[in-house]
This record gives sequence, structure tokens and C-alpha cells, in this order.
Amino acid sequence: MARLTRAEAQERNRAKVLEAARQEFAERGFRDAKIDEIADRAELTRGAVYSNFPGKRALYFAVLADLAERAPVIPAEEPALTVREALGEVARAWVTRLPLMTEDRHAPSRLGADLMPEILADETLHKPFAELMRLNAILLGLSMERLRPPKEPDGRLVRLAGAALTVLQGAGQLAAAAPGFVDSFDVIRVCERLADLDLDDRWTVAPVIPDVRETDEPWSPPIIRDPMDGAAGGVSGGASDGTADGGVDGDADGRADGRADGGAARLGRDGVVAVLGVHRLSAAEEAVRAAPPGAEVTAVVVTRTPAEVLPLARLVVAEVGTCLRQAFPKPAWPRLRIVYDESGALAAAAGVAEPGDMTEVAIRVRSGRIVLRAEGFGACHAAASQRDRP
Repeated sequence: MARLTRAEAQERNRAKVLEAARQEFAERGFRDAKIDEIADRAELTRGAVYSNFPGKRALYFAVLADLAERAPVIPAEEPALTVREALGEVARAWVTRLPLMTEDRHAPSRLGADLMPEILADETLHKPFAELMRLNAILLGLSMERLRPPKEPDGRLVRLAGAALTVLQGAGQLAAAAPGFVDSFDVIRVCERLADLDLDDRWTVAPVIPDVRETDEPWSPPIIRDPMDGAAGGVSGGASDGTADGGVDGDADGRADGRADGGAARLGRDGVVAVLGVHRLSAAEEAVRAAPPGAEVTAVVVTRTPAEVLPLARLVVAEVGTCLRQAFPKPAWPRLRIVYDESGALAAAAGVAEPGDMTEVAIRVRSGRIVLRAEGFGACHAAASQRDRP
């Protein structure tokens, strides 16, 4: 039997820790779970667990993210053709995974019951979580706009998407805290009715001027390995540089670049790559709206605390991503790929040596070269709105 390489051994141990932690959290709940018990279940040392995850909460987020990214996608029998139908299907996909009153407290659907209490308990997670929810509203809003373009040139449906997500998040919390109170059919009907609201949502670009300069540098991004299946285009999740990656990719061919079988994802095509700290994620909307038709838009998520915050990001985006894949036809999937850069390799390739939570750096890629670089607030819009010279 061939000896495993160090990277293969690390990956195997990480998988063993995740499975052991999932079992421990399911049986004992997050509060009563013990790292020593997780190590015993994985047949590893306590130190081996901590070499992969800095603490129990980071491990909990990683377990939930892993499950969310691998959730089965069951497309609607008939693809949604209207915003009303799409919101109904999104809500239906969301409520089907809520815990039932008749389920045992150790049922898999109750595994995430401690997620919100953990976020509430740590103020450093509040801003990243808020930005992740805004990013989800952007993804849902962009998809709805493909089905029903706003009447006004500067109109958008992101606020409507946010209202729907507020209903769904509230339903999820009540289903866990007040078993039997939430009526799933009512939640679906409410979300469908939201489609008729006019929230007077307008898209405006903030009047900021980032540092923009033309350049000519090689663009050699690292290979992205995506271990997650079920993302046949559109909205996907997985791992970047062997750690964590997830994305939303609405290419015209309806095909995701990051493949679940461990294949390489392509990041070398012409378009915009935005390196965004977890406090600046909503800036991705500026790149999507300003980019010319056909240009690829990639958001590289970075943070100063990647071991804990990036699993949370993977989880939050994957929860909505699964619903989008089930509810919307492929042509409506948003034109945005999201990858999570735990090692910092992607950020370094884009020229960002020390990414932080407030980072906003965007580059324009053409023919394998970086031809423009923008830094600071407004960088996404500046890089995306730059038109290629003939």
C-alpha cells in the first residue's frame, strides 16, 4: 500500500475530525460536546484536532458548512418563470430542512440549533454575518432580476430579496425555539406574496474614488480544488487551495468551473477578480452590475481570522445557494463566483500580501494578464466599469 503524502494525511485527518465532530455534536449538542471525545471518536490526539481547527466553535462552523455544501439539490418539477414562483420555491426548499416538532432533539435538522446563539455571543462575528446576509440578498436579488427586470434603469430587487430572507431566517429560528409554531405552508405563501411589493429599490454607486492604475502583470492564480458535488453550474460550494471554496457562477453554458470530483476550477478567464474582506462582501454587487456582458466576476473572500470566519461564510452562502439551485432555471443564476481563500494564495496572486477584513482590491484580467488594479472603497466598480481597449 502506497504511503500517503503529508498533504493527503492531513486531508484524511481533517475528514476524520469533521465526521467525529458531526457525531459528537449530533449526540450531545454543541454546548456539551467535548474536544477530547471528538479526538477519541476520530482515533486521533487532542493536538491533532487543534492542528486542524483552532477551537470547538470553528469546528462546529466547519461541520455545518460541510453539510450545507453537500446538501442534495432537488430541482423544482417546473423551473420558476416568475419572481412569485421563484420565491415560493426558495421558501419551499428552505422550510423542508427545518426541524419538525416530532423529531428527536438529536435529529440532523437540529444540528444547527446553536449557530445563532454562537454568533450573538461574539460581537466580532456580527459584521461578517451581516455582510454575508447582504451577499445572499444580492445573489437572490440578481437571480430574480433575470426573471423580472426592474422597470426603472437603476431599479433592482435586492431589498425584496432581503425581505424574503428575513422571513425565512425568522422561520428557522422559531422552528428551533418554538417547535410546532411555524406553519411551513404559511411561510411559503408569505414569500410568494412578497413578490408583489414595490420597495422602491434603486442602485446607486457610492461617490468614492479608489486608487486605480493600469498595469501589465502576469495572472497566475493557484488551482482551486472543489470537493463538493451537486453544483452543476450556477451556485456552487467547495474548497479553494485545498481548504474552503464556494461560489455562484452563472456562466452562459450553465456549467460550474469548480468541480466536485476534485477537478481544477479555472480562474484565468477574462473578467474581474475582487479580493474582499468579510466586512466588504456587499461590494461584489458593484462588480457584477458594472462588468460588461460575458465578463467573469469572481469574489475572493478573505479575513484575518480564516479558520473560524471562512467556515461560517461557506455555511451562510451555501444555505441560500442550495435554494437558488433548486428554485431558479440556470439562465437566471447570478453571474458571480465566490471562493474562500483560507491560505491567502489567491489574494497573493492578485497582489494582496496582507488581506484583512476591510480589504477591497479588484483587478481586471485580460488574456492571462492583469491590466488594471484598483484599491480601496469603490475598487470593484472601478475595475469592472473599465472598458477594454480595442
